Amino acid sequence: MSCLSYYNDNPKNGVVSMIKTDGILLDIDGTMWDSTPLVSKAYKRAFRDQGIDEGRVSPDTLKGLFGRPMDEIFDKLLPDIPEEIRRAAQKEAIALEDDILGSDPCDIFFPGVLNTLKTLSLKKRLFIISNCQKGYIELVMEKGGFTDLITDHECFGNNGLSKAENIKLVVKRNNLNAPVYVGDTDGDRLACEEAKVPFIFASYGFGTPEHFDEKITSFPELASVIE
Repeated sequence: MSCLSYYNDNPKNGVVSMIKTDGILLDIDGTMWDSTPLVSKAYKRAFRDQGIDEGRVSPDTLKGLFGRPMDEIFDKLLPDIPEEIRRAAQKEAIALEDDILGSDPCDIFFPGVLNTLKTLSLKKRLFIISNCQKGYIELVMEKGGFTDLITDHECFGNNGLSKAENIKLVVKRNNLNAPVYVGDTDGDRLACEEAKVPFIFASYGFGTPEHFDEKITSFPELASVIE
């Protein structure tokens, strides 16, 4: 597998470097949509049912935690809550989250996601890799109307692997030679470094990674940095 080795934090004179790739790997939360207001509702309801103060979670709280595996998110939210109750709250929250996200009519995708994916799919294969729970990616694709545009996807909930390992897994099973990953957090950046895949930073998202190979300020801009 070949990949870019530079970090282009500050392109000279505002000139964007075109990235050659045969596969675009996409993050979800903070990259394609912002589900935190709806997910927060699910978490709050689960917390109430388990006798936990619902004030422990908010959309802003989740923005600082998204990108981590679900177990880790709940460990951070409820460090002092007994393990049994914490996992019960997690299980209930995930079920409620899927129901709320699937049924709520609100469009929580960032502007231009569907049209950009359609444009990109004409010349590149598209993939989704996330630390989310099992079934979340399928829900996102169905809600966004782009299931048929995604070649393959993988997540922590399916196999318990880290994002870096899932990047390597998807790259290998799809015979990619020059993949790139699009994400918004430092965790995404670290996963890309471990997997030796260039990182495109979605700066409109939730994080502030230390380094990146390229930066986009909106999702549609992705089409302009891919050669």
